[in-house]
Amino acid sequence: MAVGLLAAAAVLVPALPAAAHDELVSTDPAAGATLEALPSQITFTYSADILTDPGATVIEVSDASGASLADGAPTVSGTEVTQALAGAASGTVTVKWRVVSSDGHPIDGDFAFTVPASAPTPTATATPTASASPTAAESAAPSASSDAPAPPAENTSDASPLPWILLAVLLVIVAGVLVYVFASRAGRKTAGGDTTGR
Repeated sequence: MAVGLLAAAAVLVPALPAAAHDELVSTDPAAGATLEALPSQITFTYSADILTDPGATVIEVSDASGASLADGAPTVSGTEVTQALAGAASGTVTVKWRVVSSDGHPIDGDFAFTVPASAPTPTATATPTASASPTAAESAAPSASSDAPAPPAENTSDASPLPWILLAVLLVIVAGVLVYVFASRAGRKTAGGDTTGR
């Protein structure tokens, strides 16, 4: 009986330190989450205080292409570790972490969350902009063609009054000549009549 109790104790005692190791309780954003955009930071919450020794805490955050999104070193405050993020990401964001728990034992892990691709938005915006440019060019073309006929119209209007003026002057001269001729003939006839009477 005593031998059995000692054997059970021998099995349980080594397991106690392993169960005492700190562990990751939660993350914000959570593993597997789908976000509208890359968050400004990731917060890790552990079951006990995390050691603040230099280099003891390492956080790696990368986008689908492998580019790093971590902005500076992580900040440790009690049971929380915060890693600031920077940049634009789309697709799967992978997070790898490693900390040293309060008992001096290092623990690590990884998880991922998703940021939807935002590439189609700039493409859709560029398409209307490109189509707007030809419209402006097309509207400019008729303006140039409408300006072309204008100079001939001005030349025609400037040349038109001259023939009419010349014609009017000619008519006045002809009328004056005719009046003079008729007046001369009338005077001769009168003078001839007076001579015959005498």
